[in-house]
Amino acid sequence: MVIIGEVVANRSKAEWFEGRPLMGKKIVVTRARDQAGQLTALLESNGAEVIELPFIEVQPDIDPKLITEILAGIAIYEWIIFTSVNGVKAFFDIFYKAFDDIRCLGPMRIAAVGAATAREIEKHHLKVDLIPEKANGDALVDTFIKDEGIESIQMLVVTGNQNRESLVQRLETEGGAIVDTLPLYKTSKTDLSQHPAAERFRKEGADAVLFTSSSTVKSFIDQAAALTLAADAIQPAFGSIGPLTTKTLKELGLPVGFESKHASLDHFVNATTEHLKG
Repeated sequence: MVIIGEVVANRSKAEWFEGRPLMGKKIVVTRARDQAGQLTALLESNGAEVIELPFIEVQPDIDPKLITEILAGIAIYEWIIFTSVNGVKAFFDIFYKAFDDIRCLGPMRIAAVGAATAREIEKHHLKVDLIPEKANGDALVDTFIKDEGIESIQMLVVTGNQNRESLVQRLETEGGAIVDTLPLYKTSKTDLSQHPAAERFRKEGADAVLFTSSSTVKSFIDQAAALTLAADAIQPAFGSIGPLTTKTLKELGLPVGFESKHASLDHFVNATTEHLKG
């Protein structure tokens, strides 16, 4: 005998699943779960089936001598700039091994390239003083020059092995700042030829492929042979998280299906939903 309450509960649960805006959509996230867990979770909560393709991998890339020098004089910096979530995690892992008090950072102010990076900093109960409206290095420099005035200001840029030269150069040449760079990780391409997620993508395709950075676009192109779709596979739309990623897509000849209005994961998921429902 079926209890009416159970039928109603099961029906409500089914209706909730069916009512999610991305239900039935297959979406590729261009990083592995340890790098894209939040984006995957947002997509899945909206009903999407997510395929995680780790186009790039992030590994520590540390110069012990440089780190020792930087940490020994950490209090001299008036600004510290974090260019990514990876940089924040790597920096504080090292910082807490050297110091047992967050106040050892000194009175420096903190800038972040993007809201996701800022949120990672705030986990350490630190206030982020500057976040540009657009999540890229150029927008950060523009904001510094316009609103702060950084001539002869000592700054520390915590970053990886890519996309840092332009940021540092502009801070120094246009802003007049004195900049030290602390690289803590390197981003490299992965080989997807034998990856099970890539095999699934080749056979099935997807409704959308979401690019979260220029480096993932470049890796997609480099590994085109490992990602060639079967004749009956779903042809995906290419989604971009922001202007710089869109620019790279266009430069490399990939059609841009849609772009997030703001370079944040929430807005990216909203843009994906709007495009796939259209």
